[in-house]
Amino acid sequence: MVIKFPYQGSDFTACGDLVKQHTPEFLRQLFYQMLRIRRIEEAVENKYHQDQMKTPIHLVIGQEAASVGACSALKKSDVLYCGHRTHGAYLAKGGDLKGMLSEFFCRLNGCAGSRGGSMHLMDKSVGMAGSSAIVAGAVPIATGAALSIQMKGEEHVSCVFLGDAATEEGAVWESLNFAALKKLPIVYFCENNFFSVCTPLEERQPDGVEIYKKAAAFGLHSVQVDGSNVLAVRQAVAAAVARARSGEGPSFVEAQVYRWRGHGGAGDDSDSGYRDPAEVAHWQKHCPVDGYADLLLGEKRLSVQQREVMEQQINDEINAAFQHAESSPNPTEEDLYTHAYCN
Repeated sequence: MVIKFPYQGSDFTACGDLVKQHTPEFLRQLFYQMLRIRRIEEAVENKYHQDQMKTPIHLVIGQEAASVGACSALKKSDVLYCGHRTHGAYLAKGGDLKGMLSEFFCRLNGCAGSRGGSMHLMDKSVGMAGSSAIVAGAVPIATGAALSIQMKGEEHVSCVFLGDAATEEGAVWESLNFAALKKLPIVYFCENNFFSVCTPLEERQPDGVEIYKKAAAFGLHSVQVDGSNVLAVRQAVAAAVARARSGEGPSFVEAQVYRWRGHGGAGDDSDSGYRDPAEVAHWQKHCPVDGYADLLLGEKRLSVQQREVMEQQINDEINAAFQHAESSPNPTEEDLYTHAYCN
């Protein structure tokens, strides 16, 4: 059995200094956001078989720390772009759960007006500027946004989530080269979960080649981080954002993560043969949500009672959001021409 990224669990024992840098309230908020994403994804997965959510879904179960850690380092005014695995980034950036679920149910009040589905979530009010189902499609757009920010003399930054498969598209390296040349205020955040659909990384890229080192060769400040450790992710992205704001140019952060579910849809697809189920089980023993909770409990920053209250709050929010989405109006024929442009 090959375990991608020989992973022994996040070294939370070395996080004492990081814990001390933040207030207990902030530390608990990071946990709340991760737990919320996990429970929302589980609820979506549990209801998906009912065939009322008329959209493909790509779950982020197992990758919550990457979404929350990265977005916690961004301001609301910072613009965020991502690829097809959008749920975690959208929710962590402050996107509306009711709007997201309404979009899944193709309702008129969905966050993309029923036109985008799971892979094209957006909410400009919180800086969620857009997402693209085209592999690497959002990368040059986010780079263009960074150029616009620079030319206008604005203070915010651009950030884009991309997967390891996106780094096999030329648009990524063209964007990195341009960003480095112009010292653009952008952070490239690569969630390396080791698979492109069902093809493992070692069958797509040469032995010994590491993604973040490729980015460094283009002149970007580039680091690799444990994507299951929310504090480590936040620290890396916060440093990258600070460099962008101060005019030091682009950064590349490779967060090594692992998706517990299949590439798309509900449930684990490991029995199809492309990965060993034992590999999934290995990663699940090192849950980013529970591991961080254990750290906070040990550091007296979270209590069992506080977690129980969070669970109830999240459960109530999810139930209300599903009721909202399922009872929301369908698009009308008249709405077909809304947001349609032609010359």
